[in-house]
Amino acid sequence: MELKAKWMGIPWNWTEEMDSTNEWAKRDAKNGAPSGAVYIADSQTQGKGRIGRRWETPKGSSLALSLLLRPDFEAEHAPMLTLIMGMAACMAIEKITGLTAEIKWPNDVVINKKKTTGILTEMGMSEGKISYVVVGIGINLNMESFPEELAYKATSLKIECGHEINRDEIAAALLFYFEQYYEKFEQTHNLGFLIEEYNNHLVNRGKEVLIKEKDGEYTGISRGINDKGELLVEKKDGNCVEIFSGEVSVRGLYGYV
Repeated sequence: MELKAKWMGIPWNWTEEMDSTNEWAKRDAKNGAPSGAVYIADSQTQGKGRIGRRWETPKGSSLALSLLLRPDFEAEHAPMLTLIMGMAACMAIEKITGLTAEIKWPNDVVINKKKTTGILTEMGMSEGKISYVVVGIGINLNMESFPEELAYKATSLKIECGHEINRDEIAAALLFYFEQYYEKFEQTHNLGFLIEEYNNHLVNRGKEVLIKEKDGEYTGISRGINDKGELLVEKKDGNCVEIFSGEVSVRGLYGYV
């Protein structure tokens, strides 16, 4: 495999156990670590998912990786990095395994309609400007089974392709693709360059979805993303609304996807 990022992954930090790779990266950011620094743990004791959920990382089972960035753009653009990481994860998984990976907007990657990957982006501010952004990703690599309450919606790359996956190969491919997308994003500060590719990987595009918000829920047809990374949902009255990730949850009508 010849995929090599130019500057992402320098330095490359690894440890056997950590509370959370995102927390590790944020602590290092406050101590002056450079943009492109990567943090990988064999296991996490306090792994985090979106909307306060817990992300399990048993020893030797997964890729738990956080990437530290120091972007020169407004804070409103930072959430789009979650979508860029999702697209990079799809490309890395497909490159290394040959499987077809799809995106469940905004932060999950699925294979055969089951979750393999979760992404969490966090940001630090100083004097009204971005000080750092940490993009964390967890990929289920070599789990062979899941608890009953997760088995219907979770899977691993090993389960899907029938053999063990090399963590370093996935990590290297992930950083390569993310770097390509990120450098384009730095020039435009929007996802116009990625819309077609992203929408082609969107698992529920053209399907009816359930949108759950803090003050209620409704259904509509998923029409893909716009250049801000918002999900376009066509409601029953024909109006198309733009969904910002925030605290919104998107589900299939009859299950996870």
